[in-house]
Amino acid sequence: MIRHIVFFTARDPKDRETVYEGLRLLEQTQHARHFEIGRNIKTDQLQGDMPDFVVYGEFEDEAQMAAFKADPLYQRSIEIVRPLRDMRLAADFLTDAA
Repeated sequence: MIRHIVFFTARDPKDRETVYEGLRLLEQTQHARHFEIGRNIKTDQLQGDMPDFVVYGEFEDEAQMAAFKADPLYQRSIEIVRPLRDMRLAADFLTDAA
């Protein structure tokens, strides 16, 4: 299984809701084992920039992840979010979890 985690920050605080709604389109995907979008509640006491949103997905394999990225929902989300985001940090890792 592949776990997919992405952190996003809106460039301008006034665009946070638009970025969030653009990311939430991805929750409609049929190409993930599990998928969710969350707002960072920013409870970490360390100083510094913190992401506004977290994207978390679980995919059975690389083929399922590729199908997710080929879905028109994914492209529509990019069209909404990319012009408004500042930071995007993604990580994918393999796990044996069932």
